[in-house]
Amino acid sequence: MKQIAHIESVYKSKFGVPRQAGLVDYEAKVVFEPEYRVAEAVRGLEEFDYVWLIWEFHLVSNSSPDNQHSSFKPTVRPPRLGGNKRVGVFATRSPFRPNPIGLSSVRLLRVVQEAGLGPVLYVSGADLVDGTPIYDVKPYIPYADSHPEARGGFAQEAPDTLEVVDDHGLLLQFPVEQRKALVQTLQQDPRPHYQNDPQRVYAMPFDKREVMFRVNDASVEVVSVK
Repeated sequence: MKQIAHIESVYKSKFGVPRQAGLVDYEAKVVFEPEYRVAEAVRGLEEFDYVWLIWEFHLVSNSSPDNQHSSFKPTVRPPRLGGNKRVGVFATRSPFRPNPIGLSSVRLLRVVQEAGLGPVLYVSGADLVDGTPIYDVKPYIPYADSHPEARGGFAQEAPDTLEVVDDHGLLLQFPVEQRKALVQTLQQDPRPHYQNDPQRVYAMPFDKREVMFRVNDASVEVVSVK
C-alpha cells in the first residue's frame, strides 16, 4: 500500500473529529504526495459531486483496551451505544480493527492546480484528522453507491444534536466558515459517550485554537477559547 495523499484539516487531534463523514460542513484539502502530483491523474474527477477517500487510522494506539498488542478483538464498544454495549467489530465503523483502514464519502467542491502541489482536491464533510494518510481516491457513483432504503442497524437515524450556548461570543474569534463548522462539531457532542459529568470542562483543539466546553443535558456551553 502506498500513501498517495494526506488531508489538511482544522481537526488537529482525534478528540472532536466528526464521528461520520458529512456531519460537519467545513472545507479541507486533499494534497497529493510528490509522486502523484500529476494533473492527468485526476482528469475528469471534477465531473463528480462526491468522492470516496480510503485512508488510515494512523493515530489509533495498539495499546487500546479494544486492541491490545495488535491482537484481534472480535467485539468493540461503539460510542453510539453509549460505550458500554459490545457488538462485532465488523458490524461497526470502529477504528480498532484488524487493519486500520477508514472509508469516507466526502463532497468534492473543486479541483485546483496549485503551484508546487499539483492538483489539490477541496472537499467538504471529511471526518479525518489533519495529516491523515490517504491511500486512494475514487469517484462516488450515485446509481451504485446510494441505497437510501437500506437498514442501518443501531445507527439507522442521525443522532440528536445539542444546543450550543455561547453567551460571551467567544466563537466570534473564528472566521465565519470555521465558526459554522465548529458549532456543528459541538452540536454532535464530541465527548466520549461513556462520560457524562456536567461539571467537567473538556478541551478540544480546533485549527490554531483550543475550545473549552462543558455539556449539561441537551446543551453544550462554550467556556473559553485559548
